[in-house]
Amino acid sequence: MPDKKGTKQIADNRNARHEYFILESFEAGIELFGTEVKSIRKGAVNLRDSWGDISEDNQLYAKGIHISPYEQGNIYNREPMRDRKLLMHKKEITRLKSEVMKQGLTLIPLSLYFKDSMVKVQLGLCKGKRLHDKRASAAQKDAMREIQRHVKISSQ
Repeated sequence: MPDKKGTKQIADNRNARHEYFILESFEAGIELFGTEVKSIRKGAVNLRDSWGDISEDNQLYAKGIHISPYEQGNIYNREPMRDRKLLMHKKEITRLKSEVMKQGLTLIPLSLYFKDSMVKVQLGLCKGKRLHDKRASAAQKDAMREIQRHVKISSQ
C-alpha cells in the first residue's frame, strides 16, 4: 500500500494566534505511540493550553497536548497529557533555547498535521500580547472585514 502524499490538517491552536505575536514558525516531528496516532486520525486532539519546553540536555518537549485515549486501545493507551518529545535538529534546538532564554519568548504548538503519513507539529516562537495589543489586532480585523464587505458590495 503506497504512502499517502500531501498534508492534512488535524488540529489548530487558534487561541495562540489571539494570545501571542508569532515571530517565527518551525516544523517538528513528534514522538507518538500507535494508539495515539489512531486517536489523532480520529481528530481527538486538543492544543489549547500546550507549550514547548527545552530540557537541560537540549531535548525539546511538547507539554499540555491532550490526545484522547483510543477506544479500542485497552492496555496500550498512554496518558493523555504526557510530555511528548519533539524531533528537530540539534542546531535548531540550541538556537531556539538561546532565543527563549535571551528574549523571554515562548514556544507554542500552533498546529498538528499529517505530512506524507507522518504527524508533524508547527511550533511557533512567540511573544505574549498585552491587552491593548489584543484590542488593536481585533480592531484591525474588524476594519479589514468592513473593507472586504464594501469591496464585495461595490463589485456587484
